[in-house]
Amino acid sequence: MEIIISISVAIIAVAFVVLVYFLSRALKSLQITLDNVAVTLGSLEKQLDGVTRETTDLLHKTNQLAEDVQKKSDSLNHVFSAVQDFGQSVQKVNQSVRKVTDQITVETERQSKQISQAVQWGNAALNLWEKYKLKKSNVETATNQYSRGGV
Repeated sequence: MEIIISISVAIIAVAFVVLVYFLSRALKSLQITLDNVAVTLGSLEKQLDGVTRETTDLLHKTNQLAEDVQKKSDSLNHVFSAVQDFGQSVQKVNQSVRKVTDQITVETERQSKQISQAVQWGNAALNLWEKYKLKKSNVETATNQYSRGGV
């Protein structure tokens, strides 16, 4: 029985050595994998730092751009206000011209009868004047003919 115990102890020892050998290989492989993970994480951390810096710079530039756009928008508000004031002034001038035109039209229509009568009186006066000149001319012609010994 002692032999069996010795053989059993020897088998256990060999099994333990084999277990330790394979366990050390697995641990060595795990060590290599963990080293690669550490290198990858270090590289990822550097890249993440770079991206963070670039994002921060981009955020600052975006804020500056937004401020610039706001300033320019405020400047344009003054321009639009001036254009609006100009438009209102032009509208007031148009309304004034329209009022004057309407007043002239109303006054012309109101006085059109008087103007028509004045034109008729003027025509009548011209006709009378022409008749007077014609009559005077006839009288002078007759006087001249009579003084010359004509009929």
